[in-house]
Amino acid sequence: MFYRENGQFKTSYRTDQQIFPIAQDRWLILALIAFAFIGVPLLVDEYMFRAILIPFLILALAALGVNILVGYCGQISLGSGAFMAVGAYMAYNTYVRIEGMPLIVALLAGGFFATLVGMFFGIPSLRVKGLYLAVATLAAQFFCDWAFLRIGWFTNNTASGSVSVSNLSVLGWTINTPVEKYLFCLGFLVVFALLAKNLVRSAIGREWMAIRDMDVAAAVIGIRPMYAKLSAFAVSSFIIGVAGGLWGFVHLGSWEPAAFSIDRSFQLLFMVIIGGMGSIMGSFFGAAFIVVLPIFLNQFLPWLGGLVGMTISTAAISHTEFMVFGALIVWFLIVEPHGLAKLWSIGKQKLRLWPFPH
Repeated sequence: MFYRENGQFKTSYRTDQQIFPIAQDRWLILALIAFAFIGVPLLVDEYMFRAILIPFLILALAALGVNILVGYCGQISLGSGAFMAVGAYMAYNTYVRIEGMPLIVALLAGGFFATLVGMFFGIPSLRVKGLYLAVATLAAQFFCDWAFLRIGWFTNNTASGSVSVSNLSVLGWTINTPVEKYLFCLGFLVVFALLAKNLVRSAIGREWMAIRDMDVAAAVIGIRPMYAKLSAFAVSSFIIGVAGGLWGFVHLGSWEPAAFSIDRSFQLLFMVIIGGMGSIMGSFFGAAFIVVLPIFLNQFLPWLGGLVGMTISTAAISHTEFMVFGALIVWFLIVEPHGLAKLWSIGKQKLRLWPFPH
């Protein structure tokens, strides 16, 4: 009975178009953000930051970009790992080649170059769609893997083929400890999530959804498919590129092209499918699920094997992860195609009717 809209009247266009029209939702989101910035650094240990929270924040940002392209515009992409790689390597080159380059500007520059690459490989979407578009974007993955492995300029001609960054700082604030890295990534995620939420509610967001639902009908009513599709590729690639820069600079510190292999592209696509396509909240659910599930299986399976007197190897745990991921994707596609975000929405609707369901 505490989660009701009764008495919450909208008296202006501004209040009617709020992101969270129900006051309880607004207070809940503000409380979660305040807890993430203040409470989590005080309560969580270093392992949680390194193994769970920092990867979750960065992958949630990348899933946000993938969701804009796949969930809101309906353009299947298997090149997300390539766009992350472009963002990471171009942010690195911008950072080390330009004297005094600020860290945030370098990361945004990586996103800009990822935008250019994403728009280039998004050109086939003007003619093909579905499986054919997925194959076209897969070409981006193979091409970028080859380029960053064979062209020495991208790695600043290092002998090992890997690159590394250190002594990160923003306006005198050093980013060395796990808490500082967590807060830095959290700031990026909050800003980009707010921008993405407003963007999908705007005119261009409605154009993306019209193209997703029926591109021929959208063209008939005056929506330009070329502008809508390429803008979705541009915005998506920019966000994914920034996430790639954060993954390399903040989470890894030192990386090589294998860090952004095709497995990363599939992982991001799985996040969107499990979390919920066409939902900003679904990006967070999917990222949390993908990050937490392997850690849970690594702890749960040996314990379960110990109960029955079996020793489960690391290889068996790894194979079990793939089987569980595959089974869950099939289950969600059959039972709930809109993913965890839809289950969350159904739960909220039932809560609004409680304790008098009807």
